[in-house]
Amino acid sequence: MGRLCGAGVVAGALVVGPGVASAQATPPDPGVVSTLVWKKKVWGNDLTLRRIRMPAGTSTGWHYHRGPVAAKVVKGTLSHFDSSCKSDGVYAAGGTLLEQWGSNNVHIGRNLGSGELVLEVLYAQPSGSPLAVDAPDPGCAFGNPGAATQPGTARPS
Repeated sequence: MGRLCGAGVVAGALVVGPGVASAQATPPDPGVVSTLVWKKKVWGNDLTLRRIRMPAGTSTGWHYHRGPVAAKVVKGTLSHFDSSCKSDGVYAAGGTLLEQWGSNNVHIGRNLGSGELVLEVLYAQPSGSPLAVDAPDPGCAFGNPGAATQPGTARPS
């Protein structure tokens, strides 16, 4: 956890958002791999640290979280977009970000670089909640090539 200095602040007030509109949800692109580093239960919440590897040209798929998320870019550059299709941040290796949570904060992370992107991500989710919930593509020109799933599909915790 020391590698995500200050990420402990995300363990505060958790919010559970309502479901998403009916449309095709977008899971992560093929090749995106998430590995569990550790998971602990604290005050009835699940704290989970995962390492995510994204090959060049891939994305996380459109999604939202039911609780706070902090991420550190270990390698590469993360391009982060909100549901208005606008970039809300570009994070190079060593950079950190805190993501907004709830179903009204749908977003996507993209690796627009030519090399692998590696993230360490700390999730503070209500106990038993998925780490992310897939959401429909809001109609951005860049889309998401991941295979469609049902809206509101929960990713494993």
